[in-house]
Amino acid sequence: MKVQNIAILVIFTTIILSCDQNPPKDVKIETENTIEKKIQKKVKVPKLTLEEAIRLSELPLHCIETEYPNKPSQVVNSSEDIQSPKELHPAFYGCFDWHSAVHGHWSLVSLLKTFPEIENKEEIKQKLKERISPENITAEVAYFNKPYNKSYERTYGWAWLLKLAEELQTWNDPLGKELSKNLKPLEEIIAKRYEEFLPKLNYPVRVGTHSNTAFGLSLTYDYAKTTNNESLKKVIEKRAKDFYLNDENCPIGWEPSGTDFLSPCLEEANLMAKILPQQEFLTWVNNFLPELSNPNFDLKPGIVTDRTDGHLVHLDGLNFSRAWCFYQIAKTSPKFEHLNTLTNEHINYSLPNLTGDSYEGSHWLGTFAIYALQQQN
Repeated sequence: MKVQNIAILVIFTTIILSCDQNPPKDVKIETENTIEKKIQKKVKVPKLTLEEAIRLSELPLHCIETEYPNKPSQVVNSSEDIQSPKELHPAFYGCFDWHSAVHGHWSLVSLLKTFPEIENKEEIKQKLKERISPENITAEVAYFNKPYNKSYERTYGWAWLLKLAEELQTWNDPLGKELSKNLKPLEEIIAKRYEEFLPKLNYPVRVGTHSNTAFGLSLTYDYAKTTNNESLKKVIEKRAKDFYLNDENCPIGWEPSGTDFLSPCLEEANLMAKILPQQEFLTWVNNFLPELSNPNFDLKPGIVTDRTDGHLVHLDGLNFSRAWCFYQIAKTSPKFEHLNTLTNEHINYSLPNLTGDSYEGSHWLGTFAIYALQQQN
């Protein structure tokens, strides 16, 4: 019995040592796959270069004076309201609709600030001076003061108008000061209306298009901080927390819808990254989008099948807006650095398609590309 026990012990020990030195083949493969997944993909990092700026500037330069086709989106109260887009909106009549005209002007100001020696600077300055004149802004104010226009362009167009105002106020240039002064009456109306509207909004709009509440709040919060508008800043902080602080497990796997140009989940996270202190945000986002901290998290760019379709081309805009959200979130903690790879993938998919594109996309997508590229800094 003793000899048999010793023999069994020797065999058992040999098996154990053999297993320790040569792990099963399937375990080795699993380990290699895991390591391979954690290796970051090398993706070209897109940059807003001078060459790219010239290319992108051509889009708003072309469209801010292109009156037709046009989508007025107005309420007609009487026959007097049936006028041409240029008569209704002498400052912002081009680019298919009012909000696109507004952010087209923002694009030009932003590019001039970043690249003051851009080769078409004189043309850009002349266009800005012609459009944002005291007379034209007076007419815009009159339009917004009509009884049926109190909610016109709420809140998407409002947010872009305030973004334009912010850009002008921070432009250290005589023309910037002049245009900022000219725009001031319209800026004050929009800022006041936003501040009055937010306490009345009981529920946020969580869609992937213009009326998304988080997107509008995000741009307007930047404006309020930059211009020291404390009352607007405070109401945005309060309403953002009222709307979103208790949100959990956003179903990002359901995105995108077929014509989204904003991500409901990511726009909310982008806003809260601005509103909340760092540690509070990290706790919140871990409950809201826990998958973001996984180094293997992946989100494919939205695929556009027809860029002549004004709604399907929205997905190019989605790729840019996702990118600016990823950039903002990645800045909050090193554990989100892997999101920069997704950002670059999204921009690289859509950026080459902007010039030479049909008007359905070219009248607005340049703005989204510029804003996304700016968030790298």
